[in-house]
Formats: sequence, C-alpha cells, structure tokens
Amino acid sequence: MSIDDLSGKRAVVTGASSGIGQATAIALAQAGADVASIHLADGGDGAAATAAAIEAAGRRALMVEGTTASAEQVEAFADRVERDLGPIDVWVNNAAQLLVRPFMETSEDDWHDLLGSNLHGYVHGCRAALRRMLPRRAGRIVNVSSITAVQPISLAAAYVTAKGGVVALTKALAVEFGGEGIGVNAVAPGATETALTADFYTPAVRRAYEERIALGRVGRPEDVAKAVVFLASDAAGYLAGHELVVDGGMTLNGNVGIAADAGPAA
Repeated sequence: MSIDDLSGKRAVVTGASSGIGQATAIALAQAGADVASIHLADGGDGAAATAAAIEAAGRRALMVEGTTASAEQVEAFADRVERDLGPIDVWVNNAAQLLVRPFMETSEDDWHDLLGSNLHGYVHGCRAALRRMLPRRAGRIVNVSSITAVQPISLAAAYVTAKGGVVALTKALAVEFGGEGIGVNAVAPGATETALTADFYTPAVRRAYEERIALGRVGRPEDVAKAVVFLASDAAGYLAGHELVVDGGMTLNGNVGIAADAGPAA
C-alpha cells in the first residue's frame, strides 16, 4: 500500500470538467477514491470525459451540474454525494474563473461575480465539507490557491484578491478545526496549461514563463493533481494550514542574467 493510498474514500472536486480539476479527479480515482464533482452547464462534455476516466480506474463517479457560487446548490450537491456515494472524506475546492481586466475598468458586477466563484465558492465548499466531516471528526479539505497571492500579476486584481483570501481562509480553518480531526491545506499552482489560461499564454508570455521557471517549462494539470492527492492522504496528516507551492521553482528564481565571470577583476 502506498503512503497516498485513498482506497475506499469518497472525494469531491469542484470544477472537475477540465484542467486541474479534471486531472485531480482522475488522480484521486487512481489512488482509490470514488469521486464527485459539481460543474457549470457548459462543462457537460468535459465532465462526461472525467467520469469515464474515473470509471476506467475502477471507481464510481458522480457529476452534477451547478455553481459553487450558490451556497444552496453546494449544500444540495453535498447531500447527493453522501446519498449516492457515501460519507465525504475529501473535499477539494478548485472551481474558479479568470478575469484579466484593468482594475479601473472592472465593474462591480465583474468583481462580485469573480469573487462569487473564486472565494465565496470556497467558503461554501468548506462549510458543506465541515458540516459532514465534524460529526465523524475526520476529513481532508484542500483549497486550490495560486502563486499570484504572493507574486501578483497586473490586470487581475479580482483574481489575485480572491486567491489571497483562499490562503487566509485555509489557515484560519486549519487552526479552528485541526483539533477536530479535519486537515485543511492548500496547493498553489504556478503557470499551468489549462483551458482557463490558454488564451492568455501568447508566445511572448510563454517565453517569459520558460525563462522564469527554474524547471524550464509551464506546468501541467497532472503536476498539481499529484500534490492534491498527497494533501488528501494520510501522508499529510501532520500538515495544518500549509500552502504547497507547485510552480516549478518560479517564485524562488532570482536569476537576472548575471554572467559567471562578471565578478571583480583580480
């Protein structure tokens, strides 16, 4: 048995119809968990593909249409998961959207819509998970944050604000509920190839990332999924409020092109 074995567990991954969510749902199934997801209406085909991959791994899949921005829909979804699959052991808050727009051109509706999914949706997910995990004094919550919370990008103030809030939420809940047997941690992806970022990764942006990232490449959803599986497993049992950065070394790379022979002359 591997240290990240999840055999017999039931996991939720919000937004598992594409990208990191899809890769995470499949990785959790491959680790032995049954997996459920709530996804937007336009993610039906992707959700069906995710379900097929979960079932190909020999696990049960449940894909439900809805939005994490609605507390009522998240609660109804959680009820259905426990009714159809059993008690929820792992909850991964992943569903998000990206808005690239100058701050002064971001309307009130834009701002609140973005935070509705990217921050409030995580609050709704955490509450739904905790309501079901606390009576059993066991469970894992993993929130997908972002390195933009510590290395912000311009033209994405709402997104960066939400991700910063996710980190704070993770730490606060880890302190409040750690003694109740609930592990709450986060995974912070760096630049990652997903449908969410495809339109923004122009050749120039890609070159800049490849120069900045220590490992020399943009991340893949599977890179992040492996980290989520770890945080969902007993192997991460003594972590609390930890943000596991999965960015290929982007945030630690301080290289600015100094030549090896640029030191003072003898």
